[in-house]
Amino acid sequence: MEAISIFVVAGLVFFLCWLVDRAFTKLFRSKAQQRSGMAVRANKRYGVFGVILSVLGILGIVAGTTNEKLFTYAGSIVLLMGLGLAVHYLSFGIFYDGESFLMSRFGEIVSQKLYVVTGGSIVIELGLADGSALSLQSTMDGVYPFMDTAFAAWCMQTGHKMEDCSFYDPSKSWWVPHEEEA
Repeated sequence: MEAISIFVVAGLVFFLCWLVDRAFTKLFRSKAQQRSGMAVRANKRYGVFGVILSVLGILGIVAGTTNEKLFTYAGSIVLLMGLGLAVHYLSFGIFYDGESFLMSRFGEIVSQKLYVVTGGSIVIELGLADGSALSLQSTMDGVYPFMDTAFAAWCMQTGHKMEDCSFYDPSKSWWVPHEEEA
């Protein structure tokens, strides 16, 4: 009898979690780009590091309740840092479809800059028509499919032909005109 009640409670908990997940998706991710399933996301290892820091912060707070107050204060700081990292890196994403991404249309991309970061990572900075910029790191999940889609949509929306784009060279991480060509 106890095993059946445990299964029923576990089933209800999983059902409740599923309902909350579906409601969250409907309320906060209702745009077409978010439903397309295509996204550029930060690498999950940074988010996992935030979760580990959060656990260490909780352990510090618990240790501080019985020993020294310094553990409580340090644990609180580490917990806040860990939660901040986890929320930022696990929730960040640029959602897109074949015509636009959440920030704007691909045709509003006017230029591109490249930066090489220590360790060989590349930062791709896309300049937008409104003066803002979108920075993507080559270590992000899904960045190259995003850039390929961005280039195809950019050509279509601006009237360029792929063959006429001398700047286009994905092997060198160039998809749209360099800043000096724009």
